[in-house]
Amino acid sequence: MSNARRGRTASHWGSYLVDTVDDEVVGVTPVPDDPAPSPIGQNYRGNLRGGPRITAPAVRKGWLENRSRKGRGADEFVEVTADEAVELVASELERIGREYGNESIFGGSYGWGSAGRFHHAQSQVHRFLNSIGGYTRSVNTYSHAADEVILPHLVGDRAEFLRSVPSWKEIAEHTQEFVAFGGLPARSTQVNPGGVGAHVNLAGQEAAAQAGVSFTLITPVRTDTVEQLGGQWVPLRPNTDVALMLGLAHTILDAGLADIDFLQRCCVGWERVRAELTGSIDGQAKDARWASEITEVPESVIIDLAHRIGSHRSLIAVTWSLQRQHHGEMAYWAALTLAAMSGSLGLPGGGFGTGYSSMHNAHVWDRLSPAAALPQGKNPVSSFIPVARIADLLLHPGEAFEYNGRTARYPDIRLVYWVGGNPFHHHQDLNRLMRAWEKPDTIVVHEPYWNALAKRADIVFPAATSLEREDFTIGMADNWLSWMDRVADPPPGVVTDYETFAAITTHMGFGETFTEGRSPAQWVERLWDETRSKARSLGFDLPDLETFRRRGSIQLDMPRVAPTAFSSLRRNPQENPLTTPSGRIELYSATIDDFGYADCPGWARWMEPAEWLGGDLARTYPFHLVSPQPDGKLHSQYDHGSESRRHKVDGRTVVRISPEDAARRMVTDDEVVRIFNARGACLAAVRIDTGIRPGVLSLPTGAWYDPVDPAEAGSLDRHGNPNVLTVDIGTSSLAQGPSAHTCLVDLERLDEVPPSVDAHRPPRIHPRPQTPPQSGEPE
Repeated sequence: MSNARRGRTASHWGSYLVDTVDDEVVGVTPVPDDPAPSPIGQNYRGNLRGGPRITAPAVRKGWLENRSRKGRGADEFVEVTADEAVELVASELERIGREYGNESIFGGSYGWGSAGRFHHAQSQVHRFLNSIGGYTRSVNTYSHAADEVILPHLVGDRAEFLRSVPSWKEIAEHTQEFVAFGGLPARSTQVNPGGVGAHVNLAGQEAAAQAGVSFTLITPVRTDTVEQLGGQWVPLRPNTDVALMLGLAHTILDAGLADIDFLQRCCVGWERVRAELTGSIDGQAKDARWASEITEVPESVIIDLAHRIGSHRSLIAVTWSLQRQHHGEMAYWAALTLAAMSGSLGLPGGGFGTGYSSMHNAHVWDRLSPAAALPQGKNPVSSFIPVARIADLLLHPGEAFEYNGRTARYPDIRLVYWVGGNPFHHHQDLNRLMRAWEKPDTIVVHEPYWNALAKRADIVFPAATSLEREDFTIGMADNWLSWMDRVADPPPGVVTDYETFAAITTHMGFGETFTEGRSPAQWVERLWDETRSKARSLGFDLPDLETFRRRGSIQLDMPRVAPTAFSSLRRNPQENPLTTPSGRIELYSATIDDFGYADCPGWARWMEPAEWLGGDLARTYPFHLVSPQPDGKLHSQYDHGSESRRHKVDGRTVVRISPEDAARRMVTDDEVVRIFNARGACLAAVRIDTGIRPGVLSLPTGAWYDPVDPAEAGSLDRHGNPNVLTVDIGTSSLAQGPSAHTCLVDLERLDEVPPSVDAHRPPRIHPRPQTPPQSGEPE
């Protein structure tokens, strides 16, 4: 007799009713409350049993036999019992801590993991490592690292700024010109950290267009944005947005349209900005002709757009992608400078905003959250890295690095413990990361599936998925609390991250510190009680847990109520100062200037990136590669799912190319091509796209890394992972964020039969040997 269940789940891409039979998903139905559900949820189908699912703890054969670091990614695995795996990890953690100190343990949990307030991978692993003495941590995020560092210098309280930039409702009512640097990528509005109760972002965009808002989309890829917005497409050279912003600013100044009163009363550094624009500093006026030569945007287009910005209620918007490039901090600084000059900053529907389509709930609802979070404890270890400097950390122990005005050193990492997130998806220059990955003694991961990270670990714990445990969630800046049913039982022996950590800490003598004597169900109940208390302080009365469980979801009334960003400052800067050193918007930052960074001066400047189509390297690699989020999944999650596969051609990722470039390279739709540069090469299937600028290729992220020779750094990736091509350098010494969108490549037809894609095939697994594991130092 089959075991059939139906339950509700929530995810970063929405809420669904899930049907399972014998612990496998057979049906996925969006909840009725979602007016525009994402099809990403269909990836659940058929993915709880079989395929690349990890069903038992496994240890890499070379590590088990002689602690060899070599063979990660190519080696076979040996299944062990849970007790044996726990003992191996506990012993290794104790050895590393005893011999090198806990700063030699890196707690690598970057990424979205899965939704849930308790079963939150990053909170779980950090609580675990803190309970055993601490670890080296990372700061900031791949999504917006440069933004997180630069905005506090410019506007003070970043969180308050993000709460108060114009919402889509305000835009529809007040904005006349919406200038979108980076476009408005619709695919990213499918997802939101922690959950999406109802997809309404695109409806907000369309309502603004229907209300008469004029959109200008400044992006090399027009098809990022929904057609209903209409508007003007400005296909500039990638990585030249700052030059265009300065050219617009100069034109506004030259036309007498600059809001000098606001610039002098509410900002510091206007005279420095004026000197930059007029050329008093370097002898080069940043006028429309200068900007046109760099950006390849016609001078007349720049002049016309500048006059519209300076004459109408305008909003200068930038995507997160703009600060994920070399000198990415400058994109946000220049955009804020342009907005301050426009006359609209601090007025309803006007000014400057970030990330409008970078995730669903950017500027839809209030960013305040009533939900409690799992306490992570206190980390007694002070060492850290900027999040995107993981390869530098492993390759250069003891070396100094700069970050936001301070000098720190990379510790000597001997053990990496990674839970949630996949560095072989989100990090740049994967061949360099492969070389760095050989350095630690031991790498431990928890994963539900044999992805590229699991295959490159030494000890792998299988993890229950979000469908195999109970929890509740609310998305970042979302207004829906959602219950998550356990709709299936995990494979025999597979447990949650929490249960694995509880077993390891118990073995090490820290079990009570980690668990506080609570089961997962008791922790969920505690967090719900804390959420009810927090909600009451915000004016919401939530029911008890059992009532919430039966209801499945609760929508909260959380409209945007914060006053428009900088409106109080505009009204009276003396009475309403910002938390910057000056109390005003810092168009010039003496703090940053005093850092003395050659790659990040104290005001917005156009700085030539390491790779761009206007540089010498473009003669060798004539295409600029952009790597947007994928359509059919979130990052690399469920890459093997049906919705993800629907966007591929014969299992390979699609690269988009302009008709002109396709004709020059004599390639047609669905043909396999090789994309390459000095860092690496990958295969992809061609899709010709009239909405992409000539000289630009668009290859989305998310394909599980799949080199032909997994033991060789530099081997051809057959699946289409763009991060074998991207550059691993910091945005600047200030933020050290990722520079994924600064990347030149070439493309050629593949004339031979392409190798098959093996990304979703598990490694070879052996039964447990009879001899006990060796102890001692690794090779």
